[in-house]
Amino acid sequence: MYQTENISEQVQAPGNDEVVMVVRNLSKSFGSNQVLNDFSVTLRRGENVVVLGKSGSGKSVLIKCIIGLLKPDSGCIEVFGQRIPDLNAEALDAIRMKIGFLFQSNALYDSMTVRENLEFPLRRHSILLTQEEVDQLVKDALADVKLEHTIDMMPAELSGGMRKRIALARTLILKPAIILYDEPTTGLDPITAREIIDLIMEVQKKYHAASLIISHDMNCVRMVADRVVMLIGGRNYKEAPYEELIQSDDPGIKAFFE
Repeated sequence: MYQTENISEQVQAPGNDEVVMVVRNLSKSFGSNQVLNDFSVTLRRGENVVVLGKSGSGKSVLIKCIIGLLKPDSGCIEVFGQRIPDLNAEALDAIRMKIGFLFQSNALYDSMTVRENLEFPLRRHSILLTQEEVDQLVKDALADVKLEHTIDMMPAELSGGMRKRIALARTLILKPAIILYDEPTTGLDPITAREIIDLIMEVQKKYHAASLIISHDMNCVRMVADRVVMLIGGRNYKEAPYEELIQSDDPGIKAFFE
C-alpha cells in the first residue's frame, strides 16, 4: 500500500536539466520483425520530446516497454534511476504512480461517471486520502481541462474531444512527473486537436512535467516539441529541434515534412 500526505506536494519546482528517464540501446523483436533496434533517448524534467515515426515503426512498443507492459530483448530503461525491466510488481506499481499515460483510445470506463473515472487511479494505487481530499483532487483535475461541469456525466454523453480531455484529467490527478502521450490528437477535428495541443502546453508550464509524445500529427509536433526524435528503422535516426529538421536534405527526414 502506498501512502502520500498530500499529492499536490508531488509537483516539483523547475529543475535544471534533471534527467528523469533514459532509454539506452533498446531492442525489441516479435519473431523475425525487428521493431526497435538499438534505440536511445533521454528525457529531462520540464521538456516535451516528440517521437515521430510512420505507423508500425515501433512508437507504441516503445511506450509499452517504458511502462513495463513489454519486456525488451536488450537495452536499458531507467526511470528516476530505476531499471524498469528489473523491477518487481510492487516496485513497478510505485514507479507507475509517477508516470501519467494518456491512451490513444482514452480508455475511460463506460460504466463509470467522470467523477468515478478520475477517482479510479487514487483507489487503484491505494492512496490514503479523505473523501474531501479526493473531491478536491477531482475538482482540480477537471479545472485543469476546463470541464468542471461534466463531473457527474457518463463518457457516452461526452464528445470525442471532451473524452480526450477527461482522459487527460485522469492522467493529471496523480500529479505525475512524467507524462506519456500516445497520439493525443488522432481522430480529432482541427479545432479540438488545437485545444488538446494547448492543454499539453499548459500542463508543461503548470506542472513542469517531462513529456514523451508519440505523434505523426505535424501540427502537434511543430507546436509542442522541444526536441523531435525521428524513429526510423527502429532506431533514433535523428534528434533535433523541429526548425532544424524541416531544413534537412535527408530524404528519410524530408518525407515527413512534405
